[in-house]
Amino acid sequence: MTDKFMQATIDEAKKGLSEGGIPIGSVLVYKDEIIGRGHNKRVQSGSVVLHGEMDALENAGRLSAKIYKESTLYTTLSPCPMCSGAILLYGIKKVIIGENKTFLGSEELLRANGVEVEVLDNIECKGLMRAFINNNPTLWNEDIGE
Repeated sequence: MTDKFMQATIDEAKKGLSEGGIPIGSVLVYKDEIIGRGHNKRVQSGSVVLHGEMDALENAGRLSAKIYKESTLYTTLSPCPMCSGAILLYGIKKVIIGENKTFLGSEELLRANGVEVEVLDNIECKGLMRAFINNNPTLWNEDIGE
């Protein structure tokens, strides 16, 4: 069974896909409550930085360092170097990842800097990404900088 926070990230990913974007979602959780949610909006917004994690952080708004340090970031896909940098910058101590088989981001960088990283190997997350990558290889390669 998928926990409610990972389900919220999957819902965000599906929302992004329905908008014509890349199906990656994220939520920021503080004291068992979602305080920021988002999905990859690079296509929809013509943005170079709005990955799912970045969108969730942006939508959380300005927060005190204490809140970030006590929050957990959930994401459907292993965070890229940019998103991992934001996680480190704001001192988020725990990241829960839906899957890392279709893309292995900077998990080792996070771990090396004291972030607890948990990978769920979620079947639905893998299915969303595999289908998207198969149907949109050029867009996917653009998103990951290849």
